[in-house]
Amino acid sequence: IEKMCKVLQVSKSGYYHWLKYPEGKRAKRHKELLFKIKMIHSKSKGTYGSPRITKELQMSGIKISQKTVTK
Repeated sequence: IEKMCKVLQVSKSGYYHWLKYPEGKRAKRHKELLFKIKMIHSKSKGTYGSPRITKELQMSGIKISQKTVTK
């Protein structure tokens, strides 16, 4: 573990913290939303901006604001 931490340039305590505490609900939701936003954007061939993406997500039942999509 010590060698792996040196190669990855992380502390041992940071590694063990990462093992003990998995990703939280907010981070998981953020990743899922980011994936969906990127999918909608790529399907539109880059023509959809945050207002259209927001409407697409809301029509599919996802509660999200335009400000969140913009970020």
